[in-house]
Amino acid sequence: MVQPRAVGEKKTAGKRSIRIQRIENKESRLVTFSKRKSGLWKKGSEIAVLCHVRVALLAFSEAGKVFAFGSPSVDAVLGDATGVAPADDGAEWEAVEALYRETEGKIKEVAAESSQMDAVGEKVRQAQAGAGKRFWFEVDVEALRAEELPVFAMALQRLRYNVGRRIESCLNSAAAKVGQNRSPFS
Repeated sequence: MVQPRAVGEKKTAGKRSIRIQRIENKESRLVTFSKRKSGLWKKGSEIAVLCHVRVALLAFSEAGKVFAFGSPSVDAVLGDATGVAPADDGAEWEAVEALYRETEGKIKEVAAESSQMDAVGEKVRQAQAGAGKRFWFEVDVEALRAEELPVFAMALQRLRYNVGRRIESCLNSAAAKVGQNRSPFS
């Protein structure tokens, strides 16, 4: 049985300050996306009414779904922003649909590439564990198929780039510290 609340007792935790970082729990992340999306739509609606401005908001979920809000409509606002009148005739509408299809295609390509990278990453981790290697980049590439090698090579290039950036950052930090510790009389 639900216990009645005492007079003046809050029903929620209220407004709290949180660290802005990725939420690791997928279920919590989906709930947060849904709630914050609703809040964003509400704010968009409010600013449109209060300031008599046109507003368009787009949000893309992890699943690749597109959520849109527009006042008066997304098409009207985007048409104003690009200098294109809202798509009333067939040719303009076809152009909008073509752009939409192209965007959907790119979203699918990105999802497929991400899936492929995850699969290769898992295979590399298994090969790493099987060979008793400490680091993933020490894995013998013979364990990979020919179509997986470009993904592995891209990961190595990304590692090289990130290591280079980190080295540069450390060198710049060290140079700044040396410069701060110098006496003007030395």
